[in-house]
Amino acid sequence: MNKVIITSDSTCDLSPALVEQYGIKIIPLYVNLGDESFKDGLEIQPEGIYDYVAEKKQLPKTSAASMPDYMEFFSALTNEGYDVVHFNISSSMSVTHQNAKMAAEEVEGNVYVIDSANLSTGIGLLVLDAADLREEGKSAEEIYQEILRRVPLVRASFVVDQLDYLRMGGRCSSVAALGANLLKLHPLISVENGAMGAGKKYRGGIDAVMVQYAKEILAANAGKINPKRVFVTHTQTAPETVAAVTEVVKGTGIFEEILDTVAGCVITCHCGPGTLGVLFEVTE
Repeated sequence: MNKVIITSDSTCDLSPALVEQYGIKIIPLYVNLGDESFKDGLEIQPEGIYDYVAEKKQLPKTSAASMPDYMEFFSALTNEGYDVVHFNISSSMSVTHQNAKMAAEEVEGNVYVIDSANLSTGIGLLVLDAADLREEGKSAEEIYQEILRRVPLVRASFVVDQLDYLRMGGRCSSVAALGANLLKLHPLISVENGAMGAGKKYRGGIDAVMVQYAKEILAANAGKINPKRVFVTHTQTAPETVAAVTEVVKGTGIFEEILDTVAGCVITCHCGPGTLGVLFEVTE
């Protein structure tokens, strides 16, 4: 049986420490600032996006890793004797998955490409699951089949502090954004069937809102949460807010591991600063 390597595109938002710990290989998407293109996580970090928006009053664009990018990425690994299990951002959000599948069909060797139907650490949960399965001695085919079963079990959601980035991205009107900001409304963005959708609108100060959100999202899944791990993922969020939410998560006594992560460029481009999510899996 060949060696197995787990790979993902950069939208999985795993920290450098987790990438190193689990031996994950990452292929970057691109962030385009005007006419200049940068590799996500390598040549640009979220701070660069905040600076660009503050100066230009417009959002950067993101673009997929290309088929040639994937050909080079996969070939380098299969030539070393690896079977590859690869994860992509939801196919409804990017053509990255399609490009990866086409490349996988062209390279020599075994490459299993998974549509995560998710984004950010919703993907990261599955990536770490795959790494755990690899450590159990599972083959790439076995990992692929088990992860496909788990894809619908991910619960990924975020609460957005301000609507400015959603407005600039055309996801809400200027009037709606202004009204929501004045009323201190904070929308819940959740991933359902591979797509982002707006849900409940929380009202009030952001610290209280985030705590309420965390309590509600965990209560809504009570009795069926997979205790293995949970992510508290955020974008330029006040440390005290992150700490308050982490205390809520810890206080449930459910999870074996609580991972605090900073979201990457894709979530930053969509939702802006002050966004926070609690992401986990369920068992059924």
